[in-house]
Amino acid sequence: MKALAALALGAVLSAATGQERPTLFLVGDSTMATRADADRNPEHGWGEMLPRFLDDGVTVRNAAVNGRSSKSFMDEGRWAAVLAEIHPGDCVLVQFGHNDQKREDPARYTDAHTGYRQNLLRYVAEARANGASVVIASPIVRRRFDAAGVLEDTHGDYPAVAAQVARETGTPFVDLQQLSRGLVQSAGVEGSKALYVWLEPGQNAMHPQGRQDNTHLSARGATEIARLAARALRSTGLPIARHVRTDG
Repeated sequence: MKALAALALGAVLSAATGQERPTLFLVGDSTMATRADADRNPEHGWGEMLPRFLDDGVTVRNAAVNGRSSKSFMDEGRWAAVLAEIHPGDCVLVQFGHNDQKREDPARYTDAHTGYRQNLLRYVAEARANGASVVIASPIVRRRFDAAGVLEDTHGDYPAVAAQVARETGTPFVDLQQLSRGLVQSAGVEGSKALYVWLEPGQNAMHPQGRQDNTHLSARGATEIARLAARALRSTGLPIARHVRTDG
């Protein structure tokens, strides 16, 4: 797997160069992941845009992968690959929930109060055991408005459980559900389309028939979510906070 190979290579290079800069590892799903062919692809993850809001004193390693849940990310060995690369002083930001709620897929589904909760506890414990600090983030909102133009909740108990695990473990919590909700609700029913991958036929060569996607972010949407995430990181009190740019 290319993602696992890249992580393994990064670990070798870090060890060989004795790199002292801390690394911020991003662990999550498609709403966070970096896309291939970014110049042509209209879809982007907010983790892809996060480095522009951080200074060059920290390295960002985006390990997020499309379609993964807190369960499948572990089961596929992706978390083990991240753990192998962590050094004391690094930070891990964990954000799952979009795919954990897919009951029709046993490879990804987790119950919010059992499997999802236990997985988050494991991410926190194992990252800390390797010397890293941890941040837990709730999933970003989907663009789903009711007839009155009010954004609807689509994540059920997952954000609340993420917040609960953060409190119980003394882990900083970034409530991207609420932060993104404010952004999308303020943009409104029509304006918020620009934050997601909403394309007219012929507008983009990769999607000649057009596309109406209320989950995945456009470059603009990913940038704005990354900005919100960076500002939230600044208030965590963790060492990573001092690397957030103040002009973002």
